[in-house]
Amino acid sequence: MSRIHLLSPQLANQIAAGEVVERPASVVKELLENSLDSGADKVELDIEQGGVKLIRLRDNGRGIDKEDLPLALSRHATSKITALEDLEAVGSLGFRGEALASISSVSRLTLTSRTLAQDNAWAVSVQGRDMAAEVVPAAHPPGTTVEVRDLFFNTPARRKFLKTEKTELRHLEEVVKRLALSCYDVGFTLRHNGKAIHQLRPAETEQAREQRLGQLLGAGFVNESVALDVVAEASGLRLWGWMGLPTFSRAQADQQYFFVNGRVIRDKVVTHAVRQAYQDVLFHGRHPAYVLYLELDPSLVDVNVHPTKHEVRFRESRLVHDFIFRTLYRVIADLRPQDVAPVQSGAQLPSQSDLAVSANGFSTSVEPSASGRDLSALRQRPMGLGFAGSGGQSQVREQIQGYAALHQPAGVAPAPAPDVSSGAEGQLVPPLGYALAQLHGIYILAQNAEGMVLVDMHAAHERIVYERMKIAFEQDRIRSQPLLVPVNLAVSAREGDIAEECPDEFHRLGFRLERMAEESLVIREVPVALAKANVEQLVRDVLSDMLQYGTSDRIQAHLNELLATMACHGAVRANRQLTVTEMNALLRDMEQTERSGQCNHGRPTWTQLSLAQLDKLFLRGQ
Repeated sequence: MSRIHLLSPQLANQIAAGEVVERPASVVKELLENSLDSGADKVELDIEQGGVKLIRLRDNGRGIDKEDLPLALSRHATSKITALEDLEAVGSLGFRGEALASISSVSRLTLTSRTLAQDNAWAVSVQGRDMAAEVVPAAHPPGTTVEVRDLFFNTPARRKFLKTEKTELRHLEEVVKRLALSCYDVGFTLRHNGKAIHQLRPAETEQAREQRLGQLLGAGFVNESVALDVVAEASGLRLWGWMGLPTFSRAQADQQYFFVNGRVIRDKVVTHAVRQAYQDVLFHGRHPAYVLYLELDPSLVDVNVHPTKHEVRFRESRLVHDFIFRTLYRVIADLRPQDVAPVQSGAQLPSQSDLAVSANGFSTSVEPSASGRDLSALRQRPMGLGFAGSGGQSQVREQIQGYAALHQPAGVAPAPAPDVSSGAEGQLVPPLGYALAQLHGIYILAQNAEGMVLVDMHAAHERIVYERMKIAFEQDRIRSQPLLVPVNLAVSAREGDIAEECPDEFHRLGFRLERMAEESLVIREVPVALAKANVEQLVRDVLSDMLQYGTSDRIQAHLNELLATMACHGAVRANRQLTVTEMNALLRDMEQTERSGQCNHGRPTWTQLSLAQLDKLFLRGQ
């Protein structure tokens, strides 16, 4: 090896370029962040050949003074931080001061700018190895234009790693999409080879923001998502945005956007919290969709972790994790059928004649029943044919009161049976309507104000039983049993520290651990429900999670898995005939139960066809 020597500025810049300039999309990201930091509310981006031939970005920001133009192309030159204190509470998107220098070292770059205080604009150009910058007059309105041509023209090895024009364009468009989702008050225009791809106006209102969401993510996301805005005053955290309904899950994690103080990030703590919130309602292998924004004190998050600034480190990661998880978990739990398929305002209860059904020559009138609690209350009653009519109002009320009294969570009194008078003036139709028939012993057919509702009775009842079992289990607390032979566990020193620092976390879930040595633990007690599980591996997984995320849900997940299995076996089975009263009681339960839109395995429990959809199927009005 040769003796130690200083790298030339050119070589140092190209090495830095290898960190921040991976492809045209990387260049666009750095340039857009500079424009947004300059206060621009209008950005125009023209690219050619996927950004390899040309990237031209024009903004109407504050601009750069003539004297600062050459300095802007130097390494470690920035206007965004001046001292260490600024670095500890970064409020801008960019701050390293390496972007323009790195980009100019692997391209032909021209920077033109004008401030409001200047009478005319000035431009500076550099080309790869020729790093000398000369300032010349130019014509330009207030703002800045950066033109990057022939990316990697002087580093052919790097250029060989670029993909096809279509692929590079897709990556570049994704960068624009992320920043457009983080800055609604900025208008974005993206053109490729002279053709407009995106023309986004500034979105100041909630309606305009949702319109931008629809343009970037599709109307399906807007229609199948719920807005949230939650503030934790004690910690100063705020989480707002849109989270997709469980039924709008994706085969890939391609619609997951999380922003921290306006910066799009990928963080294992955030990802774990979101996945944990959705885990009870997503089908196997599916991914949730969301656009979420976390706001907190900049001093509580370190953005100087990675050269591309995609990763952050939270100073209170467990606090952030718990806040995100509990917020999303509660939003999902509070979803009810009326939130997913709202009933038309002022819709009146249909009369008995409107609900009359005929089958095999029999005509029966269906009387709406009141809210019930559990189908097992009526299992000993003779089962009808699914189209069976109901008895009198007093009989229905007695049935529902008996139904509601069974399988109540500990300490919860049964709700009084509401008025079941049919066709009462002004009474509204429940979200899932009223049962008409049972199809093939599997589905419940109901009518609501919107149209027709189909319910998978086993899946729906499975969720109802599961949620009640969870409530009862929590209220009865997780009972522990001492092990006849305690289990010795060899762990790392850090894992031992975690177990010693968080005894309450394990005790709450039914475990009792003791630290015998720096790298040795003993498991004294385990939850009764998990006595036959692989306790040693479970504790190891929990310790690993707590080291990585600051918390763990593995024990609770194992308990929930056991409860879900029990609920599945306890739910009403297919091909079991239900009376109309039982079917209506199940519908009312679904309207009151958390996460009733999905069964324990993430499958949907019900769907709806509106009158407009039915008319379209039968070409009515066409």
